[in-house]
Amino acid sequence: MSNSNPMFATFTGNLQFRTSLFYLYLLSWGFSSIPELCYAALPAYCIISDSHFLPKVHDPAMLIPVIIFVTYNMLTLREYLKLGLSAQAWWNNMRMGRITATSAYLFGVLSVVLKILGLSDTVFEVTQNDDDDEDDDGMNDATKFTFDESPIFVPGTTLLLVHLTALLMLCLRLLPLVDDDGKGLRVGPEEVFCSIWVVLCFRPFMKGLFRRGKYGIPSSTIFKSTCLALVFVCMGLRI
Repeated sequence: MSNSNPMFATFTGNLQFRTSLFYLYLLSWGFSSIPELCYAALPAYCIISDSHFLPKVHDPAMLIPVIIFVTYNMLTLREYLKLGLSAQAWWNNMRMGRITATSAYLFGVLSVVLKILGLSDTVFEVTQNDDDDEDDDGMNDATKFTFDESPIFVPGTTLLLVHLTALLMLCLRLLPLVDDDGKGLRVGPEEVFCSIWVVLCFRPFMKGLFRRGKYGIPSSTIFKSTCLALVFVCMGLRI
C-alpha cells in the first residue's frame, strides 16, 4: 500500500490527523449501509419477536433517545430553513438518505468488495435521463420514483413489507398486546413509532406497490421482496 494511505499516514506523519480522519470517513462511509439496514429492520423485528431495543416509555432513560431524535431533526430542519429551503425539501432529503443508504450504498459496497476479491467486475452503466416528467394521468411530477427490475430496489421493498406486516399483525391482534400478568404493554409504543417512521421514509415504495408502468415496482421485485419478508417474519416469530 502507498505511504499516503490514510490508514497508515497518520502514524507515518505524511498527513495531519484531521485530514486522515476525513479520508478515513470517505473510505468507510459506504459501510454505514450495513448498520443502517439493520437498524431500519430492528423496530419491525422487535414488534414481531416481542422484544425491545429502546427503554420503556416510563423509564427516565427514554429521555436520551427522544432528546437526540428531536434535537437532530430540529437542528437539520433549522439549517434548511436558514438556507431558504422548505420543510418539504428537508423531509425529502431525510427520507432519501435512508433510502440510498439501504440500497445504493449497500450495493456499491458489495460490488467493490467483490471486485477486490476478484469475484466480479464493477461495471458502471450510464443510463439516460427521463425527459418525460408527465405521468399517465398527465400530471407533471418530476419527484416521482421510477422503478425497474434492478435488485437495488429489493432491500427497500423488503423493508417496507416487513414493517407493514408487523404493524398489520399488531392491528389484527395477532401479536400479544399485554404481558402475561395483564400489566403493561408487551409491544412498546416507542418501537411502533420507529416502525411507522420507517414506513413514512419508504413511502415512495408504498406508492410503487400500487402503481403500474415505470412508476410501479415490477412484480418480480415484489415477489423477491415478499419471500425475503416472509423469511424475516418467520425468524422473528420463532425467536
